[in-house]
Amino acid sequence: MDTTVWRAVGAPLVAATADGPLSGRTVAVKDLFAVAGYAIGAGVEDFLAERAPERAHAAVVAQLLAAGADITGIARTDEFAYSITGSNGRAGMPVNPAAPQRIPGGSSSGPAVAVARGEADIGLGTDTAGSIRVPGAYQGLWGIRTTHTALDTTGLLPLAPSFDAIGWLARDAATLAAVAAVLLTERPSRSASGNGPFSAAPVDRLDLGGIASAQERPHGDRADHVPPPPSCTALDARGDSETRGAAFVGDSLDNVRSGSGSPDLVVDPGLCAAAEPETARQCLRAAWEIGSKPIALGAELDRWFAAFRTVQAFEAWAGHGGWICAHPGALEPEVAARFHLAATVTADDAAAARVVVADAAARIGETVGDRVLVVPTTAGPPPHRDAATTHEAIRTATLRLTCLASIAGLPAVTMPLPTATDLPAGLCLLGAPHTDRALIRTAARCAAALSASAR
Repeated sequence: MDTTVWRAVGAPLVAATADGPLSGRTVAVKDLFAVAGYAIGAGVEDFLAERAPERAHAAVVAQLLAAGADITGIARTDEFAYSITGSNGRAGMPVNPAAPQRIPGGSSSGPAVAVARGEADIGLGTDTAGSIRVPGAYQGLWGIRTTHTALDTTGLLPLAPSFDAIGWLARDAATLAAVAAVLLTERPSRSASGNGPFSAAPVDRLDLGGIASAQERPHGDRADHVPPPPSCTALDARGDSETRGAAFVGDSLDNVRSGSGSPDLVVDPGLCAAAEPETARQCLRAAWEIGSKPIALGAELDRWFAAFRTVQAFEAWAGHGGWICAHPGALEPEVAARFHLAATVTADDAAAARVVVADAAARIGETVGDRVLVVPTTAGPPPHRDAATTHEAIRTATLRLTCLASIAGLPAVTMPLPTATDLPAGLCLLGAPHTDRALIRTAARCAAALSASAR
């Protein structure tokens, strides 16, 4: 057993309680969910030592078992899930199978690595600020952060309840969708055409935020070339390509061919420019390939992220501060420093920040409407394992992007993004609340289009 990935493992650790649509599939459960007979450790050895075994499974764990899935084991997490690095406290950082010299991402690092190595089919985790999406992008996986409050969190140890969401990782879209079919109820969007009551004015000339347009760049180097927006029917023309997961798309693939029944895809070049230049180019190139229309969200990223971080810190300290004060030295330096800062956030600070978060959530929700917003999953490729001094800066840059879905409570799907390098990257789609299953189907069609255009 690789103890950087697994806290407990079996063959299986817990068998399915019935046959069902997930029969034959295996699950790595993040060490925040109750698994009957085992204590929740939350990535902290001293915390685990004081916890009693859980008497019942967490609600989502019970649902997966009832649908035929076996639990392979309990997988590691960053301490109290308060990181996106994947350091995993005293257990140590697991090796990223997709880029061994790079960090795996967290805090759902154990489930992600287990899935990437083929030791589990499904990685059950949580996403407060990107803890599904970041390891998914860093390891070339599919992942979903579900709509906030869409799933029963009974039996889940929280970090920041205002933003905590359940999610999972898989190696392909079909598995991601199969889990969604078990856990989530399908809800129709406000309009089948994607033209909901909210809209954002397209920008006449793309402000690429320092990224030259196609007309201003030589066309010889594909890695540097950002093509102009294609016609709105670009995705339709590529709908015939076959990819893994196409079977579950079914009739909706015909809708893409005809241009009906699929939400509009939109991209904000200003948001893309918040990522590293090459990552921004990759995202914009992919967005144009799948027929995205340009919009201007007008995001106040610094202000929104500061407010998000304040509320998250206040709630994290409210939930775990008492235990941390009673156990000095229990946490490793990275997460300990984060909680030390969280302890300084006052109730007034949090209240003021919540006003900003509510305003940001309204603006994001109104702009997205029933459409699908395309953004880079992370601000750049996974950083080097041994470059710890740069991890915090990279973390901050990524969280400025990932916090958008968290603030607005939106579902977000990350999918592997083909790049000109060997490093894994992710493209993220944000959809309207409770359109999680449709969002997975849209992501699968986008992946098919990108795969076809790369051939």
